[in-house]
Amino acid sequence: MPRALISVSDKRGVVAFAQGLAQLDWEIISTGGTAAALRAAGIPVTPVDEVTRFPELLDGRVKTLHPAIHGALLARRDLPEHLAALDEHGLAPIDLVAVNLYPFQMTVSQPDVSFADAVENIDIGGPSMLRSAAKNHAFVLPVVDPTDYPQVLQLLRADGLTAEVRREFAAKVFAHTADYDAAIAGYLTAPEDGLPRRLGIAMERVQALRYGENPGQRAALYVTEEPRGMRDLTQRQGKELSFNNLLDIDAAMWAVACWSNRPACSVIKHTTPCGIAVGGSASEAFRRARATDPVSAFGSVVAFNTVVDRATAQAMSDLFVEVVVAPSFHEEALTVFSAKKSLRVVELPVSRGPGSLDLKRVRGGFLVQDQFQFDPSDQDWKVATERHPTEREWNDLRFAWAAVASVKSNAILLARDEAAVGIGAGQMSRVDSAFLAVHKARQLGHDPAGSVLASDGFFPFADGVEQAAAAGVTAIIQPGGSVRDAEVVAAANIHGIAMVMTGHRQFRH
Repeated sequence: MPRALISVSDKRGVVAFAQGLAQLDWEIISTGGTAAALRAAGIPVTPVDEVTRFPELLDGRVKTLHPAIHGALLARRDLPEHLAALDEHGLAPIDLVAVNLYPFQMTVSQPDVSFADAVENIDIGGPSMLRSAAKNHAFVLPVVDPTDYPQVLQLLRADGLTAEVRREFAAKVFAHTADYDAAIAGYLTAPEDGLPRRLGIAMERVQALRYGENPGQRAALYVTEEPRGMRDLTQRQGKELSFNNLLDIDAAMWAVACWSNRPACSVIKHTTPCGIAVGGSASEAFRRARATDPVSAFGSVVAFNTVVDRATAQAMSDLFVEVVVAPSFHEEALTVFSAKKSLRVVELPVSRGPGSLDLKRVRGGFLVQDQFQFDPSDQDWKVATERHPTEREWNDLRFAWAAVASVKSNAILLARDEAAVGIGAGQMSRVDSAFLAVHKARQLGHDPAGSVLASDGFFPFADGVEQAAAAGVTAIIQPGGSVRDAEVVAAANIHGIAMVMTGHRQFRH
């Protein structure tokens, strides 16, 4: 009779799994709460202390750390001397281990967890059994993921445990225990500044991509355990998502995340907005964002921070877009979108969760920083000029400061009535970005006169202000902090421009 050892913290599906094994005439060995749950379901269980002939010790800290368990897991069935050693000590092989670990990551994610509670949730016996089984996977099947239980039962019934399948299960175990150990190491070594001295990044490949940024580059989507991220992406229709689609989706949802109480829409090309606006509804926000640069909107990724309804889908019907992404879609909207079979429709939560780390790849490593958090508060902003903004200008300045955060640096954004009317992105000098924003506005039929201007970094010279004044800009918001701030403010005063300084920059490289 084959034997399985089952000991799980996450008890999803474990009863049905054990019932399936029992129907296949497997003996089941179990521990503690798992054994109690299986007995309550009427499943015969052999307690682990009957196998070890030794009681559990130290409040359960020592249960399975015993030669009767690990000898039964590590014995090679193709070596007579290993089998003879088991016989000599009255041991029988164990053929399957289904174990998942104490919920360390979940425990330490709680805001008020004590260090003692964190330490008690470091599993020792579970990883040891999994690693023993995974090392000997040619003869012992290690199962660490509850979602794999139905597949395991199907494989056992069909005699489908090939060497390749066993190797895949073993690899999954070692990846899981590596992630687990990395989380513990990160928790124990995090210094007071919040950035760990050693960083283990656990990522799971969830989608192979046709190619990367360019044909000829291999690519795939990997996701982390971060809540409300790419692992929550759901594609509702359309062609397969590409590498560049995914980059633009991330940038697009990042751009609309500033507004939590108002519908917002961003139109993204090459990870930077060519249009962005808020409105009274999703459809109004889209129409206003598209109007920023309707030419560049062709072939874009369009994102919303709110549910997309039928009216919004209909408003988009005459525009070719690669992807539309939002937290959710009404069924009526999906019906409208279904007329465009190749359109990718994607659901993704809006999130800029605190505490996340942002990684940027450099040769031989990563640059690691806190995830940027947009601060909508204006309590520390200071009016630096003689003239103060009007109420209308204040509204537009707040919008522009939020919107410019999603534009590639050096970034200048012109706004009127809480919609972008001109965007200058990614230029090597700030005055060139200002020139480009004004040029784009005029080129597309927007009069920059009467608009406000947001700059993601300070003005190193007064020339950017002169550029804005010549275009008729009436108010500017910028971080301040240049050694030439006095010259910049003086230029604004000469032209009657109101200038607000936020005290912090928001570069996006």
